[in-house]
Amino acid sequence: MLEKTYSPKDIEARIAAAWEAAEAFRAGRPDRAGADPYCIVIPPPNVTGSLHMGHALNNTLQDVLCRYWRLNGRDVLWQPGTDHAGIATQLVVSRQLAEKQIQMRDLGREKFLEKVWEWKAESGGTIVNQLKRLGASCDWSRERFTMDEGLSKAVVKVFVDLHKAGLIYRDKRLVNWDPEFQSAISDLEVDSLEVKGNLWHFKYPLKDDPTQFITVATTRPETMLGDTAVAVHPDDERYKHLIGKMVVLPLVGREIPIVGDTYSDPEKGSGAVKITPAHDFNDFEVGKRHNLELINIFDASAVVNENAPEAYRGLPRFEARKKVVADLEALGLVEKIEPHTHMVPHAQRGGAVVEPWLTEQWYVDAATLAKPALEAVRKGETRFVPERFAGDYFRWLENIQPWCISRQLWWGHQIPAWYAEDGTIFVAASEAEAQTQADAQFGRAGVALTRDPDVLDTWFSSGLWPFSTLGWPDETPELKRFYPTATLVTGFDIIFFWVARMMMLGLQFMGEKPFSDVVIHGLVRDDKGRKMSKTLGNVVDPLGLIDEFGADALRFALVAQASQGSDVKFARSRVEGYRNFATKLWNAARFAEMNECRRVEGFDPRAVKTTLAKWIVGETAKAVAETAAAIESYKYNEAAGAAYRFVWNIFCDWFLEFAKPIFTGTDEAAKAEVRAATAWTLDQILKLLHPFMPFITEELWTVTGEAGPARASVLALADWPALDGLVDPEAEAEIGWLVDAISAIRSVRAEMNVAPATQMPLVLVSPSDKTTAVSGRYGDLLNRLARLSGISSAGEAPAGAVQLVVRGETLALPMAGLIDVAAERTRLTKALKEAEGDIARCDGKLNNANFMARAAEDVIAEQHEKRAEAVERKASIETALLRLTALG
Repeated sequence: MLEKTYSPKDIEARIAAAWEAAEAFRAGRPDRAGADPYCIVIPPPNVTGSLHMGHALNNTLQDVLCRYWRLNGRDVLWQPGTDHAGIATQLVVSRQLAEKQIQMRDLGREKFLEKVWEWKAESGGTIVNQLKRLGASCDWSRERFTMDEGLSKAVVKVFVDLHKAGLIYRDKRLVNWDPEFQSAISDLEVDSLEVKGNLWHFKYPLKDDPTQFITVATTRPETMLGDTAVAVHPDDERYKHLIGKMVVLPLVGREIPIVGDTYSDPEKGSGAVKITPAHDFNDFEVGKRHNLELINIFDASAVVNENAPEAYRGLPRFEARKKVVADLEALGLVEKIEPHTHMVPHAQRGGAVVEPWLTEQWYVDAATLAKPALEAVRKGETRFVPERFAGDYFRWLENIQPWCISRQLWWGHQIPAWYAEDGTIFVAASEAEAQTQADAQFGRAGVALTRDPDVLDTWFSSGLWPFSTLGWPDETPELKRFYPTATLVTGFDIIFFWVARMMMLGLQFMGEKPFSDVVIHGLVRDDKGRKMSKTLGNVVDPLGLIDEFGADALRFALVAQASQGSDVKFARSRVEGYRNFATKLWNAARFAEMNECRRVEGFDPRAVKTTLAKWIVGETAKAVAETAAAIESYKYNEAAGAAYRFVWNIFCDWFLEFAKPIFTGTDEAAKAEVRAATAWTLDQILKLLHPFMPFITEELWTVTGEAGPARASVLALADWPALDGLVDPEAEAEIGWLVDAISAIRSVRAEMNVAPATQMPLVLVSPSDKTTAVSGRYGDLLNRLARLSGISSAGEAPAGAVQLVVRGETLALPMAGLIDVAAERTRLTKALKEAEGDIARCDGKLNNANFMARAAEDVIAEQHEKRAEAVERKASIETALLRLTALG
């Protein structure tokens, strides 16, 4: 027996335990041995992480696919796991130690790593339990960790093999350097923040005539100590005659050339730029083009080193900045200083200003690996959904730079390279292998070796995720069955960092693309379209919403807005609204239970005779087909919309209302059939909604199953409805006309502002025999649901009546005495002006080139949505005004 009130918190933990007991999510179940495989690998969350709205969206979308294909009989593996998150984890544990007055460096590498593993065992992976609360149907028995033994084995093999193939090498290049953490970091670990600073204009004297100067503009005066050129645009008439001449670098005295390079923008600053190849990524490229010297003036802590003049050595970079400016002012070489707001890179972890720094690191020849990855997408072996994101993928891979894979950390996969005393490098799967190589190279035993202290970028190990999690490099049954995986669901922000690298490494080591479809979703923003951030105070905790409204409501709210590739504007009110939807479903099931709608053994939806039963069977089939088609084409919002409309509108609002007279009537055969059809439809609804709302549907499946034939399994392992050929055109025409007639009458009542309690007559104008018969059979329903005082027929519409056409039949609603025509005309005219004003405001923005150039994509989309709503409102008002005119 169903409880009176639906309470998510009372069922979710119990349902999760039931799934676990049934091993519902385990891949390779014996009963699916012959089924087609379907595999998704989870984008591994950081082991330090906790569930945020981005995780909630991403994992709900994956779960919809996994639950749907599981219901369709596939052998589903949703592969879970977590990422070791090198910098993030090291930062967490080092800060915990610092609170106990223990410094990481004092502890030493080995002892520190012991502390990290202790933390991982106790606190790491909190997010896994949070994902379970969300309802994620992963095969949790197969959970992996990027630092577990099997994945570490895969990482070492890939590194060794790529090095042997010449695709991994050492090089000295610029990297993003975190001077506080003292490590290279990836672009994804850098946030560019807007900073109010200055633009300094310095005068560099010409060597040939020190009384003449070329003025350069810079936001980083301290780096001038490492300048090796000044660049001007080769077509800039102001400076063309200076190209090839030398200037004397102030404070340093070094002679540096003036070079012509299109990197210099004549419209910016002075049109001349200082070139510091060792401390700026763009300058580095200019330096390569002109064969310029690279002078590194900072140490690992961003303190000025011995390559700068003695007066500046030992100064932290920002103190050096002040001294450089003061010294140049003293020499009269500061032309002007302008306030200047610009973007400055900061480390995501810790917040230090990132320094482009010249250092020797390990690199992957990404350009070579990118070629097959580009080809696979061009050939359609892997496709992006939406397709436009393939453009981002192509753009990044076609311009890919060497991938810096070394990090100066302790936590992570230590690079399998050993150095002899003379610097010779030996890359091997183990120290013993490296020792064998070294002894053979030097012709003696026991060559002293030192292991490279660096670890690998976490994207290196996560790039192997689709095959390392399945057991590679061992030839496991899972690898053979589930690789390549089917679908990858991820955010657009890691197409380059993760998707591209999985493509490159999957093709290199497996000889086949890692997934067929890459489904890209947007960000979860607040209800104003702003990115969620602690600074704005608009971060929403999904766990708090689950506590308050239930996981199903949160999931449905996210899926219902997940339009392909677009951001989700999230509002708490939507979650509350879908909690009400869950309550509506619960109450419908209770209504069915109270009206003795029990499942009937062997019920055949094709054999029903009652028109209402035929209609609901057909509508169910249409809803199932529409929802399935949308899920399979990754149109999540359309799938959720189709399911929602069917359950709330068709089943609850229409079918159950139409069924009430039958349930209380005397036709026992019709009563029995409609009861059975109700129970059958409810079963199909539970299957239909299960991918979106797994907890409430599983609970209702369990409870409603107690009053009928035994269930074969938990709902998670049931069969998706197979309902082809169930639409009955005659039943649809009859009940459909009834639904449309009631809807149209209600619409007119609302447009004309007829009071809800006011009953009005309905006149059928020259009705067909079929419509006469339908209105006769369902007269009581029409009167009750459309608030009619009675139904009659006439050869023509009465004077002062609003006329409607419903499926070719004319309906007239006499309005005399029911409304104040003059007052309604005034009200509608005012509303029309408001709608026209809204349209004009939207058009003003959308036709404004400046607005369109500066506004974010989601802001523009919002304006289009507002305009469409106003246009629809205007059309409805105009229709109502026309009806008033017809009334006189």
